[in-house]
Amino acid sequence: MVTMFRKDGLRLGIVLGFLAPIAGMFIYYFLQFRLFTLAEFFMIMFSQKTLLTGIVSISLIANAVIFTIYINNRKDRTARGIFIATCIYAIASLLWKLIG
Repeated sequence: MVTMFRKDGLRLGIVLGFLAPIAGMFIYYFLQFRLFTLAEFFMIMFSQKTLLTGIVSISLIANAVIFTIYINNRKDRTARGIFIATCIYAIASLLWKLIG
């Protein structure tokens, strides 16, 4: 896994940028919703728009962490991919809240 952090590529950044918020969401689930099943958690999350926005925002903190790691290590192409994925998540979250 350490060698993965040494690579510098746009595709790697996009993949990391899409996976990190999912990991962040599961961490949030285990910290705050562990009394609920995973299915109940998703049902609650999608039925309450304010909760969905909050969870997405907290999940994107995971992207901020890995983005900072790659920027500090001067892996700019990977950081750019993480930023692109973060923007896509943010836009999708806003559209979900406005339209859904």
